[in-house]
Amino acid sequence: MAQVDRLSVALPLEMGGAVRDAAARAGVSVSAWVTAAAADRLRNELLGEALDQWEAEDGAFDEQELRAATRALGLVEQVRHA
Repeated sequence: MAQVDRLSVALPLEMGGAVRDAAARAGVSVSAWVTAAAADRLRNELLGEALDQWEAEDGAFDEQELRAATRALGLVEQVRHA
């Protein structure tokens, strides 16, 4: 069995129920669901740091680059208001 780090967390009642429901819909334990959510958050933070570093070295992404990334990721382009 893999080693684990047992944590105790406290969530607002509504969030606890929503997490249990989401785990049930996904067919996984609450621990597995929270582990996947934490991994997603950590990956997003690391990606944000990498993009910040990229822009610090090469300048800010221009609109063409952002539109290309949006298309490549299959995201809906958001209208920016200046």
